[in-house]
Amino acid sequence: MKKYFEFDKLGTSYRQETVAGITTFLAMAYILFVNPSMLAAEGTGMDAGAVFVATALAAAVGTLIMGLIAKYPIALAPGMGLNAFFAFTVVLGYGIPWETALAGVLVSGLIFIVLTFTGLREKVINAIPAQLKMAVGAGIGLFIAFIGFQNADIIVADPSTLVKLGDLTSGPTLLAILGIVVTVVLIGLGVKGGVFYGMVITAIVGMLFNLVPIPERIIGEVPSLAPTFGAAFTHLDQVFTLQMLVVILTFLFVDFFDTAGTLVAVASKAGLMKDNKLPRAGKALFADSAATVVGATLGTSTTTSYVESTAGVAAGGRTGFTSVVTAGLFLLAIFFSPLLGVVTSHVTAPALIIVGIMMASSLKDIEWDKFEVAVPAFLTIIVMPLGYSIATGIAVGFVFYPIMMAAKGRIKEINPIMWFLFIVFILYLGFLH
Repeated sequence: MKKYFEFDKLGTSYRQETVAGITTFLAMAYILFVNPSMLAAEGTGMDAGAVFVATALAAAVGTLIMGLIAKYPIALAPGMGLNAFFAFTVVLGYGIPWETALAGVLVSGLIFIVLTFTGLREKVINAIPAQLKMAVGAGIGLFIAFIGFQNADIIVADPSTLVKLGDLTSGPTLLAILGIVVTVVLIGLGVKGGVFYGMVITAIVGMLFNLVPIPERIIGEVPSLAPTFGAAFTHLDQVFTLQMLVVILTFLFVDFFDTAGTLVAVASKAGLMKDNKLPRAGKALFADSAATVVGATLGTSTTTSYVESTAGVAAGGRTGFTSVVTAGLFLLAIFFSPLLGVVTSHVTAPALIIVGIMMASSLKDIEWDKFEVAVPAFLTIIVMPLGYSIATGIAVGFVFYPIMMAAKGRIKEINPIMWFLFIVFILYLGFLH
């Protein structure tokens, strides 16, 4: 094992890798409870217990593939942002059955695998301007945070102004506010797994004040996967529509850059980059795309690499053994399903808001002083939360980018792939109307 993972070459040990694996798990364990609360939100029709198990198993399988094949200390799980897009845009917004949405995730994963092996993936990534990539990340951050504020009842509906500040004196809302304060303080102090610990503290306080139900037990039987397992395959014939094409493109697009950015960030922090290139990049991308296919089969939205893996790297993780440890902990997590009832929307809301803050950091990398860049970037970012749709935000931004570049006399800089997407998204927006 030590020889396979090159412990001596990378200057690590079983103890160091194990501590790193545990650290990574704690940093991203919040997804076990946040993902079911998102995908099984009222109106979607999905089973929370099944989604919980699918989340844990998809994370375990994807992380294990990453550890054993790519040999990177990178963990995977259903991605934040993509789960919001799945639940609130595709299922609740478009009225698409969750089974069909899962079929879309499955197809996007299969396409990802093909693009990875053919080398087309790099061409697609390079065709899309870095500024738009940054805008998409920031927009998703604002969208997730908006959902968090809604779940906390900090922002509520209003017939006159659409939205307004909620009743900040109500018990559940105060609990969510406490959760935000506790979580930002923990992260500010550099506590590894601050988001997870923030949820734990919030839940405990909620139980003390009768705002959160007290679980009868902590460990219980593993919920059945039957409600979601294989549902994607039964609805594959329903993905051949323009609307589902855009949905699949969005799944694919966001996963593309989420994965690429995370792989580079974690590998750089671990000192694993060579000549500014990522060794075994193809294997790492395969792990990510295979995990998406597995997750869709089990019953969850797109599974992707987590930037929280940097927490494990900071704790000393350098090899795939770190991921093997993290995968084992995700497997153990399936026995803790009784805790799902404790993690209410007011308990998970702070996690959504904090993740949104982190994702919004990409705003600093956008060239706001260039109007041809600022227009599509701003529209991408603002339309996502206001239009309550990640796909619509991407569509508007990708339509305005060629227009602004052409207006500025920079038409030769537009990649043909961007013109193709320009046409697709114009049709999509017209279809939505």
